[in-house]
Amino acid sequence: MARKAGAGDNAGMSGRATPPVTRTPAGWRLRGIANLHSHAFQRAMAGLAERQTNPEDSFWTWRETMYRMAARFDPESLHAVAAQLYAEMLEAGYTSVCEFHYLHHAPDGTPYADPAAMSRALIAAARDTGIRLTLLPVLYMTGGFDGRALGGRQKRFGFGVEGYLRLFDELSRGIDATVNLGCAFHSLRAVPEAAMREVLAALPRDARIHLHIAEQIGEVQDCVALRGARPVEWLLENFPADARWTLVHATHLTDGEVAGIARSGATVALCPTTEANLGDGLFPLRAFLDANGAWGIGSDSHISVSPVEELRWLEYGQRLATRHRNIAVRAGSPSVGETLLRGAYASAANASGFDAADDIVVLDADAPQLAGARDEDVADRWIFGGNRPLVKEVSVAGSLVVRGGRHREREAIAARFRTAMRALLA
Repeated sequence: MARKAGAGDNAGMSGRATPPVTRTPAGWRLRGIANLHSHAFQRAMAGLAERQTNPEDSFWTWRETMYRMAARFDPESLHAVAAQLYAEMLEAGYTSVCEFHYLHHAPDGTPYADPAAMSRALIAAARDTGIRLTLLPVLYMTGGFDGRALGGRQKRFGFGVEGYLRLFDELSRGIDATVNLGCAFHSLRAVPEAAMREVLAALPRDARIHLHIAEQIGEVQDCVALRGARPVEWLLENFPADARWTLVHATHLTDGEVAGIARSGATVALCPTTEANLGDGLFPLRAFLDANGAWGIGSDSHISVSPVEELRWLEYGQRLATRHRNIAVRAGSPSVGETLLRGAYASAANASGFDAADDIVVLDADAPQLAGARDEDVADRWIFGGNRPLVKEVSVAGSLVVRGGRHREREAIAARFRTAMRALLA
């Protein structure tokens, strides 16, 4: 496992620090950005869930489209789609990705001859492209807080605790400098309390732990009805959430839950483009910043693969909600762009398990958007200055994977992706 970062890695965020983007002879240089939440297969359905199927369309009707797409994947097609996605991430400035992976079995729920076949497809895609991968195999056991059995379309996601721990043990043998292994509980509604405790007791002490939580109002209401507490409230009361934990979305929070997450040291993975696409709601960012909470970004369903857009819309959502400007700032950091970059960097090691300070992104110093840029304004100009891609070079673990804005294997990866997409959509 890579170095475990502590909650103290967020220290000093309120003080004035070196600008996160600095000038070099090659161009404007910054650290690579961690993508804290990804479902790689959903890259194949981007743009295919935008026709109304119900006057009350929501996350729950979108999920029907997702289930239909998920049922079409096998290891070969998952490898092709994930490689395309990871190459796009690298070209956009992401240098690591936390892959929240639940397509474990064949569509009817039958395990593959190699139960880790789908996980290995993701590892192969990461190695083909050169991105750092934190693989998070998902434990998914029940269809709701009431403990109902998984539905037919969910069976390929399902594992019992014993089978899940066998998978984890098998995958742990493939860990290296650019592939890390963590644990994901799909959600509180999908994993009973006893199963969570059993898995946590068996995991390595430095394993990263991710879960979806409080994404939907319906989820919050069901948790209150059946467990007598809101999801985040219940988690913090019953489990020792700390800097190893990443809470994905955590959209619907009380003031007490905001303060509780911040105190715990857990990271919140925010996915603004997906949360907007699904109509989830808006995270209380200002209150969380005031509580010195740790947060990062993810592209989740990949309707956008751009840290610029995630960070931009994280800020814009707050502006729309408050009808004010320049929300994501802190004492000593009046630049929204710099504050956002620092926040994303501060949580990356805790959430991913990688201390990836040697992952470098170089922006195109000749781009019109950056003409006349200065150290103190280049972050804002990159994030808020338009939609033209500005990433020129990307290096991961000392290896150059993007040159001239193009991934080194772009054409071959895209050709496999096109073939896979034609088959998936046939």
